[in-house]
Amino acid sequence: MGISAAQVKELREKSGAGIMDCKEALKEANGQVEAAMDVLRKRGLSKAAKRAARATGEGLVGSYIHAGGKIGVLVEVNCETDFVAKTEIFQQLVKDLAMHVAASNPLYVSRDQVPEEVVEKEREIFLSQAREEGKPEKVLDRIVEGRMEKHFEEVCLVDQPYIRDTDRTVQEHIVEAVAQLGENIVVRRFERFHVGGG
Repeated sequence: MGISAAQVKELREKSGAGIMDCKEALKEANGQVEAAMDVLRKRGLSKAAKRAARATGEGLVGSYIHAGGKIGVLVEVNCETDFVAKTEIFQQLVKDLAMHVAASNPLYVSRDQVPEEVVEKEREIFLSQAREEGKPEKVLDRIVEGRMEKHFEEVCLVDQPYIRDTDRTVQEHIVEAVAQLGENIVVRRFERFHVGGG
């Protein structure tokens, strides 16, 4: 099947991927642009996984002020080079993440930042709740794990549903930028301020 220049152009504009990547994805998806987007996303995930170990010493601190100055956020997002930090895609990502933190109020960047004592306390609470609900002993571990997953989705930034597209997580939104920019990207830290919030 022949892939037209218009199809490649449309996919490039939507994805930000290179011409050859777009052509290959369109061939694999039989010319369907939306299906080709999925192909590019999957490839981006595997490429992002390979880049995850690379050092991120550059980046930006972004800010977002909301609700008439009642909520403010500072977020540090790192990448590998100053060149990528200056790109529009990266700068938009940093703004998006600051806005997400303002709206969703996560407590931690990722699961590995949640203190072990907090994890254990939550497990104990979920186990106690499941027992009080009369759940059979043999399924308690699975129930607790399921509830822990939900808990992480609520309190960890990268596990939360992304506010602009709740079908994806924040991490998937970051991975999309990794695929476009070709560098590892890491949210280093954030601080959310709320007037009267202590």
